[in-house]
Amino acid sequence: MLSAIRCRPQAYEAEHREGLIEDTHALANFLNAARRARIFVSDGDIRKLLTSGQAQIQRGLREAYVIDGGAEIRARGERSYLFDFEQPSAEDIKRALAGETVIIQDWDVNEFRALVQLSDFVDRFLYVSRDVDGEILALLDDTQETVRLYNQLESERGRLLFEFGLLYLGFAVILILAAIWLGLWFAERMAGPLGRLTGAVQRVGAGDLDVQVVEEPGDDEIAMLGRIFNQMIRQLKGQRQSLLENNQQIEDRRRLFDSVLSSVTAGVVGLDEAGKVAFVNRSAERLLDVSGRADQDTNLAVAVPEFGPLFNRLRDSGTEVAQEEIRVVRGGKQENLLVRMATRRGEDGEPLGYVVAFDDVTDLVNAQRMAAWGDVARRIAHEIKNPLTPIQLSAERLKRKFAPMLGEDGDELVQYTDVIIRQTDDLRRIVDEFSRFARMPEPERRRHDLAELVRGAVVLQQNGQPDVTIISDIPDDPQYGDLDSTMIGQALTNLIKNAGEAIDTRIENGVPDDFQPEIRVHMQASGAQALISISDNGVGLPADRARLFEPYVTTREKGTGLGLPIVKKIIEEHGGSLILVDAEPFDKNSEHRGARAEIRLALLNKNEPSKKTTQQELEK
Repeated sequence: MLSAIRCRPQAYEAEHREGLIEDTHALANFLNAARRARIFVSDGDIRKLLTSGQAQIQRGLREAYVIDGGAEIRARGERSYLFDFEQPSAEDIKRALAGETVIIQDWDVNEFRALVQLSDFVDRFLYVSRDVDGEILALLDDTQETVRLYNQLESERGRLLFEFGLLYLGFAVILILAAIWLGLWFAERMAGPLGRLTGAVQRVGAGDLDVQVVEEPGDDEIAMLGRIFNQMIRQLKGQRQSLLENNQQIEDRRRLFDSVLSSVTAGVVGLDEAGKVAFVNRSAERLLDVSGRADQDTNLAVAVPEFGPLFNRLRDSGTEVAQEEIRVVRGGKQENLLVRMATRRGEDGEPLGYVVAFDDVTDLVNAQRMAAWGDVARRIAHEIKNPLTPIQLSAERLKRKFAPMLGEDGDELVQYTDVIIRQTDDLRRIVDEFSRFARMPEPERRRHDLAELVRGAVVLQQNGQPDVTIISDIPDDPQYGDLDSTMIGQALTNLIKNAGEAIDTRIENGVPDDFQPEIRVHMQASGAQALISISDNGVGLPADRARLFEPYVTTREKGTGLGLPIVKKIIEEHGGSLILVDAEPFDKNSEHRGARAEIRLALLNKNEPSKKTTQQELEK
């Protein structure tokens, strides 16, 4: 029955589909034949051909169009209006290009449409439509849906029977479980108090002292066991609370102790009775370059070898306190530490260990040395400079007056007097350096481009050191600072010149054949600060590099030892800083490290005037 009903709409659909395909091919062949018969066919000619061919179709076509690949209408047939045109999709056009006759079903408007490519035309497609009875075709869909539902129910008949069986089995299981639960309930009524007591004991074992069991009425053993258990738990809770409060006080004191020791600038190291490291604060880790956790349980003489002799003296002498200034070298930098060691004792007077406290007094020692050298320089300049001019004038007068009188011996007199004059000039130069170091002139600050000053110093030294390659990396944009251009230029020139002299010293000591002397000058501006680094691949820095900033300390035979102190003083007068560190190796195949000088100076904003200019405007 269902198959008979289903065959009728299907036959109707197949008949219309085959007829539409046949008519479409006939009309397409008609248009292709007309195109082959003529050399040129316009869109108007196609319209006439389309109307003529549409009339020859026996079964009749509702609409006929000729469109291009973009689905745009190029010609319309009889009764083919624009408002009835249903544009085909790009997928339909793509299928037609592949040679397929595309059939489009549109039950909403009771219409069949066909799309086929016109092979004798360029980018042209025949697009036709035919009216069909949508109700019959909809009946076909309803029939097919009914058939699918029937087949689905038929296929699920066994599953439904299985589900009914499971449902029966489920009810049977529920009845069995209910019977078991009822038996357990009666057993729980009898063993409930013991079970609760067992659970409470487990919770107490897990650390929960707030648990209490329900006290059963009566005076039997189970009721008494519950009351005694609750009393015991209350006592345990009170004792634990007291212990927690005491531990919290001890922990607060320890944290306060650690916080205070971590915050102080002085280094503190705690030792046990055997002299092993037990505690190291942050300042000690920084000053000694040690790790508190890594060096714990290590002897002090091993962790910090420089402290070993002082600790041995404290322990062997039996005194309470020992103090000494000790020099240590960490990270290639020498530091002066004022170390104080004391014995730590308990309330009964028994020794518990030792405490080592120390502070970095390098800057203080350097400041004292600089002040002492400045005073010495002023005194030497005062005592020597006054008689230099009379000595030089007297030697010149002796040469002019007595040289002609001595005849042949006059050459010797001229030679002796020239030696006196030359040595006097050398002494005057040394005295001038004394004076310049002891009494540095106040910087005349103006708004200057620091990048331009660095470039000028580099160009000057490139001409002065032709055998050395000087590579510079300086920003092109102006970097303004409140500077004395003469003093800053003098400092930069001195540092680049020192870098070249360090390379000369290394060459004198012997270098590989492929050695390339090189100086790298780099400037980087970050916010309100500029970093200028001058690196070389010269002889490098000594271990006690901090002393290089002390007057008359030099590593060169011909050096006076005043260049770096003067440069450092100039930079500090401008509110900056100067440090000396090891440079990274220029050559990947060599591990030799040269020296690098790092200068940090403050920069002005683009519209910020110099302090000197601002002061003058205020005075006006």
